[in-house]
Order: sequence, then C-alpha cells, then structure tokens
Amino acid sequence: MTDKRTAASAEHSNMEKDPQDWVTGDEPMTGAQRSYLKTLSEEAKQAFDDGLTKAEASRRIEELQKVTGRGTPDGAR
Repeated sequence: MTDKRTAASAEHSNMEKDPQDWVTGDEPMTGAQRSYLKTLSEEAKQAFDDGLTKAEASRRIEELQKVTGRGTPDGAR
C-alpha cells in the first residue's frame, strides 16, 4: 500500500526515464528485448543487431515500432 505522499508525488514524477539515463543502459539487452526486437526486425525487413545494449535496444524497438505500427494505440503505420 502506498502512502498519500508517495501517490501524490508519483503524478508529478518522471516515471519513464530516457534510456540514455539508465544506470544499467550499457549492459547487454535483456532476453525479452532480444525476442521482441528480433520479431520487429523481421516484420520491418531490417537487420537484427544482436550486440545492442539495453538502452540501444530500447531506442531501436521504438524506431521499429513506428515502422511496423506495433506499440501504437491503433496499430496503424
């Protein structure tokens, strides 16, 4: 259970950090990122780079979501 102070401050905080600011952003991408990125790369008919860091993979996923229409509210390209 969160207290009222925590709940109130959450509304005004930056809940999603820029990948550039991640403490672990220079670590290898996670298994989940690798799997999703491979799927997106195939759908977008673009090369899959297995050597990305967590931060790089996150940015690449965002790029490919725009290309494929995945991750958008209506799924449109």
